[in-house]
Formats: sequence, structure tokens, C-alpha cells
Amino acid sequence: MRPESTVCPSLVAWGNAWLSGHVGLDEAADHVEAAGGPVVAGDVPLRKYLANLRGGGLREVRLALPAPGDPLGLSGPAAFNSAAVDAGQAAIAVLGDRNLGLVPVPDLRGSSYVGVRLEIHDAGPVRHDLPTLSEAERELSDAIRAATEALTSVDGPAQDRPERAPRGGELAPGYPGRAHRVSALATRLAAVLRLADERGLTSGQVAARATALRELDRAVRRALVAAHHAIFEPVRNH
Repeated sequence: MRPESTVCPSLVAWGNAWLSGHVGLDEAADHVEAAGGPVVAGDVPLRKYLANLRGGGLREVRLALPAPGDPLGLSGPAAFNSAAVDAGQAAIAVLGDRNLGLVPVPDLRGSSYVGVRLEIHDAGPVRHDLPTLSEAERELSDAIRAATEALTSVDGPAQDRPERAPRGGELAPGYPGRAHRVSALATRLAAVLRLADERGLTSGQVAARATALRELDRAVRRALVAAHHAIFEPVRNH
């Protein structure tokens, strides 16, 4: 999938909103398909596939945003992990007796049809070592400060620094306000990271910038996963 695709984050956010009764199936599917075009799972249209999963005991949908060397949200088996790392994303459907990994790939038919096919894999158990929303928010703040310090010491052409980032990947109804804020910030930062380049920098500057951006990328992915899982966190009264 293209790096900017939000198919899996949208599937997780809107799938969980549907499962928890905040939206209907059609609304959830419409938002997922707005992120990537028509979606099929195997050869089954998304709406029918989700309905079939719910009939089979679907309880929740989890998000994985792995990168090489950082299998964030993945717990095997190897075939699923490898496909998810290649795609940069995956959704995990949690059923009563098993988990299914859904990995998006481009679905191109003829000269005009552009959609998404979810490849279906067996998936391991849900990871319980992922950050909570509060932990991920702190890590993201720390990474932003560290990256700002590192990048302001790197002199590069001003036009290389993107000023705006496209929107996308918003959470669905039913998520706490804090999760919406963290997800929105992480989504904007992810767009900035995609636009970052190395034009006009020396080799030493490239190394410093790459280290800062790599740590920020890790924090952004962890924040997005935590935000998309925040619907499962107990509500605390303050």
C-alpha cells in the first residue's frame, strides 16, 4: 500500500465504533472506503465481510503499524508479520476463538478501477505490551522536543521543510476526546515525515536528521496505535 493510506487505521476506528454501537455498518464501511476506494476482503465486499465476521464472534479490531525492525502491534505468525511490515499497516480482527490479520494491497482491475484488497492471514494473540494513550502521548511530546532540537541544528534549504500536512485518518464516534487530539497530531506529523527529504544536506547533516526523524516516526506510530486502541481503555473519572 502507498505510505499515506489510512485504510487500516480507518478500519480499526470505524470498525470498533460500529461494534460498540456508535455507528451503523454502512457508515463505518463508507468511511473505510473513503480512505482507499472500494474494499474487498479476499473476494468478499467489505460490508458483507464485516457482517460475516460479527456473526462469527468478532469482538474488536486492533491496529498494527510496523516498520522494519519494529513489529508494532504484531504477534505473528511470520507470514502475517512479513506481509504487514511490507504494507506498513495491518488490522487484526479479534474473534472468540482466533484472530485474523488483514493486510491491504492495491486492487487494480482494468484501466480505471482502483481499490483495496485485504489479504487474510492467521494472526497471533493480541499484544498486551503496547503503550496506553497517556504513555504514548508523553513519548510523542518527548520525541517532538528531541526532533526539534536536532533539526534546528541542521541547516538545510527552507523549502525542504513542509509547512502543511494533509488531513486524514480521523477517529470515529465513541473515542475519547484525548484520543482524537493525539491521533490528529500524530497524523499531521506522519504527513510531515513523509514529506521530509534530504536535499541540500551534507552527509553529517543527513545522519543527524535521519536519527531524529526515525525516533519521531516510532513515537508517531505508537501514538496512532494507542489512540486507535483508546476505545478499549477504561474511562477514568477526574
